[in-house]
Amino acid sequence: MKLVLVAIAVILVTIGLVKLVDKFIPSKFKPLLQLVLWVLIAFFGYSTFQSIYAPIQFNKTKNKRYEQVIKSLNDIREAQLAYRKVTGKFAKTFDNLVKFVDTAEFTITQRRDTSVIDEVLTKQFGVDMYEDQVIIDTLGFVPVKDSIFKNSDRYKTMMNVPVGEEGAKFELKAGFLEQNGTNIPVFEALVKKNVILHDLDKDLLAQENQVVSVDGVNGDALKVGSMEEVNTAGNWPKTYGANE
Repeated sequence: MKLVLVAIAVILVTIGLVKLVDKFIPSKFKPLLQLVLWVLIAFFGYSTFQSIYAPIQFNKTKNKRYEQVIKSLNDIREAQLAYRKVTGKFAKTFDNLVKFVDTAEFTITQRRDTSVIDEVLTKQFGVDMYEDQVIIDTLGFVPVKDSIFKNSDRYKTMMNVPVGEEGAKFELKAGFLEQNGTNIPVFEALVKKNVILHDLDKDLLAQENQVVSVDGVNGDALKVGSMEEVNTAGNWPKTYGANE
């Protein structure tokens, strides 16, 4: 904002100089000086326009790219949650995760509550005594890829960052955190903002890497999950879509 005000002030001063030149400078020098001054006015006018327009275009491009990256991060999270449901842990590599989605199945079960005779108590008291039991029936199986990705095979390329630097891939980590003597599985998938926005204005990119806002993506990366805490949420605000 300060740059805009300075540029506007310089433009006004330059216009004032043009009028002074027209009034006080000898006629033979006027054309050249006026040309120089009008060039300066055009330059500062363009600079002012760019100082306003460049951030608007940066944010427009940034938001569009973030939305595409977040779709991929959501796919990774869904695949990881399915992996944990079946195996009890998260996948450490995309090769393992893709192979799992391609071949694994969810078990469809049904829970039934029932009562059966407790032979020990029945013998002890001389009357029929019952105990409650839960029976889990297996009804069938459904492929993980059909359950999560329907008719799409995009899970095969979910490791690729869809925008930004060509050939870039998401970073993937997985392991365990110990809490109260229990090892809890955790994972994290991320890509740096420098990769997503590598070809945009470097000054605006540097500012984006330092964002701390409830309406922005804090930090220097887009990510889902965490290796520091038990968390499978994304670090983006809900204006970009669901982050949990």
